[in-house]
Amino acid sequence: MSDSARTTIAVIGGSGVTGIFENGPTDRHRIGTPWGPPSGPIEEGTVGGVRVLFLPRHGPGHTIPPHMVNYRANVDALIGLGAQAIVTVSAVGSLREDLPPGTFVLPDQFIDFTKRRPTTFYDGGRVMHVSLADPFCPDLLSAAKATGDRLGIPFSEKRAYVCVEGPRFSTRAESKFFRTFADIIGMTLVPEVTLARERGTCYACLAMVTDFDVWADRPVELGEILRVTSSNVERMQRLLSNLIPALAHPPTCACARALDDAGV
Repeated sequence: MSDSARTTIAVIGGSGVTGIFENGPTDRHRIGTPWGPPSGPIEEGTVGGVRVLFLPRHGPGHTIPPHMVNYRANVDALIGLGAQAIVTVSAVGSLREDLPPGTFVLPDQFIDFTKRRPTTFYDGGRVMHVSLADPFCPDLLSAAKATGDRLGIPFSEKRAYVCVEGPRFSTRAESKFFRTFADIIGMTLVPEVTLARERGTCYACLAMVTDFDVWADRPVELGEILRVTSSNVERMQRLLSNLIPALAHPPTCACARALDDAGV
């Protein structure tokens, strides 16, 4: 808990979300990190009077597939530029009948089925075991839910996100297996969420359901995903423009203390 209000919010965009600033970007940062370059230049601007950093997860023109995103560089660069909270936007598939395409979801748990991604900043020299029992910031989740309700764009809460390696979609057998323990499926949540926790930074994912995963007995079609994504973008940008100012207050969460008892 801190007495100081958040003054800088980072947004990692995916799923067509761009151009969130009120008067366009005021600066563009090209920076390096110990893990290499982030996905692209980080734009800076304001939303509701709040300083915002925006990074397209898949790079300008959506050229970086999910398994090749430099997640460590992205998170490190945003926090290095002053981000005190990270809000991300992700397209996901639905594993539930009650989460049809077009639904907005606030996951509060995740299951990691990625295979080859670096998932920590601590590869050696210092051993850290960070708790992820509750991986998302409760402040950000509460503010997102309240903002969605106020705008008439409700979120489905308390859902589990299974993150797979990609870039391929699931087999039918995999999809039916994932349904036994998760509600939505995507390719980008991990390791963003784990890296943010290792840096003691508030993190939340705003997920947009674009399709029923293949358990529903029809193949996932990219054209359908793009169509639903396009129809969701305006609503998501409206949510972000109202949510970001609501985050500019002193945090009541414990995210900043994530490393207090994590070291060996």
